[in-house]
Amino acid sequence: MSSTKTEAPTPAASRAWSIAGRLSVINAVKTLLIVAVVGGVLYWGLARELRNQDAKLVASKLSVLEHLVATYPLTSEALKSEVEHEAGDEGPLRYFIRVIDPAGRVALETPGTPPELGVTAFPRLTSPTQATPDCAECVTSPDHRYLLAARSAAGLSGAGPVRLEVALDVERTNGVLRRYGWMLAIVLGIGVTVSALSTLVIARIAVRPVHEIAHRVRAINASRLDLPPLSARPWPVELQGLAGDFDEMLSRLGDSFTRLSQFAADLAHALRNPINNLRGSAEVALARTRTPDEYQQTLGSSLEELDRLSRLIDGLLFIARSEDPRQAIERSTVPIRQELDAVRDFYEALSAERGVHVHCEGGATIIGDPMLVRRAVSNLLDNALKHTATGGSVTLAARAHSGGGATVVVRDSGLGIRAEHLPHVFERFYRGDDERTGVSGAGLGLAIVRSIMRLHGGEARVESEVGVGTTVTLAFPSEVDPKPASLARSF
Repeated sequence: MSSTKTEAPTPAASRAWSIAGRLSVINAVKTLLIVAVVGGVLYWGLARELRNQDAKLVASKLSVLEHLVATYPLTSEALKSEVEHEAGDEGPLRYFIRVIDPAGRVALETPGTPPELGVTAFPRLTSPTQATPDCAECVTSPDHRYLLAARSAAGLSGAGPVRLEVALDVERTNGVLRRYGWMLAIVLGIGVTVSALSTLVIARIAVRPVHEIAHRVRAINASRLDLPPLSARPWPVELQGLAGDFDEMLSRLGDSFTRLSQFAADLAHALRNPINNLRGSAEVALARTRTPDEYQQTLGSSLEELDRLSRLIDGLLFIARSEDPRQAIERSTVPIRQELDAVRDFYEALSAERGVHVHCEGGATIIGDPMLVRRAVSNLLDNALKHTATGGSVTLAARAHSGGGATVVVRDSGLGIRAEHLPHVFERFYRGDDERTGVSGAGLGLAIVRSIMRLHGGEARVESEVGVGTTVTLAFPSEVDPKPASLARSF
């Protein structure tokens, strides 16, 4: 009995935030800063304006007192009545007034004046010519704050200068500021909350297409690669490129799985024949007692099949390693005509046996691996000889380009390849016309040629016409990056 183990989320995954959450926090912080700055500026402006208004009220009271002491004697009931009337607490503002005679005695004082508002609590005297008096703030209790100002004024009939003092209770102003501050705080909290929640909702709606794409990605498996294309839907502009790239990736995955399945089938088919031949030979040999010559013949036949398997495995290993991006080849200056002559000489006996004339022409120099270049040309010549009838010809040509690089052309006058097979001739195990021509082979020769050209940064092209012949062109680039490793030495 097996148990399924649930993988715990990694610490990074547990700390991850969603896009909607991040946008909500960012927008909430932005709203907090904006509202805080705007509210702070408004609060500062209101506080300054209220202070200025209080200072103007104090200055107005001092001006009225200055007029009164210049009109009435300090001991007159009329002045006392006017002072009490000006300092009455019936209105929204509360004043405390004190008039000090030239001798320094208190001539008039508003009843109930707090003892903390003594003469020493007031700022320096303001001259009569100064429009706005100097003010000071005095705190007598947590609930009472006063704005104090004092001015020197001339008494009646030149009696001498008198001191006028006015204290304005500014607790009402402070109350207004406190209420305004609380209102700003409430607005700030509501604004930040609404901003965060609304951003969260909007962000979730905005990222919904991303979740839909992610859902499609999670639905992909080896048996579901034929899903409808994402790019067919009207995605937002920012996701259209992602949808297109996803469709291309899915298409490449589908092609890769198809090629992998086909490769497995072709490999099984390629391995089945030699193994069946080996098994059949062994079974025949063991069916009864054989002579030494018969055993030797069976072993020779088995050795041929084993050699065929060895070449097949070597070819598959070469292709697999050549497709590894970490592999590299050893590069040097390669005189192509010299390699073509060497390949022609190696196949001279076989070409003579088949009655096919092979000749070389042209010349060029490339930067590459001479062993790999020779292997590519050998595979092409071997393939051309297999498909060229007696009396035909094969041409190996090299040509240098004026802008750098070179091409190697292998042209035969053989049977040719039908048009429907041309796009597939460089694929592994592909043998499109072998059944028609009766030519045996594993179908790896041209695939190895293409791998060699990719290692050199070039390409292989094929052109063919049935009954006329086939031309394979190897195009080598002008410049390549030298790399130290040698793939050819691995085989």
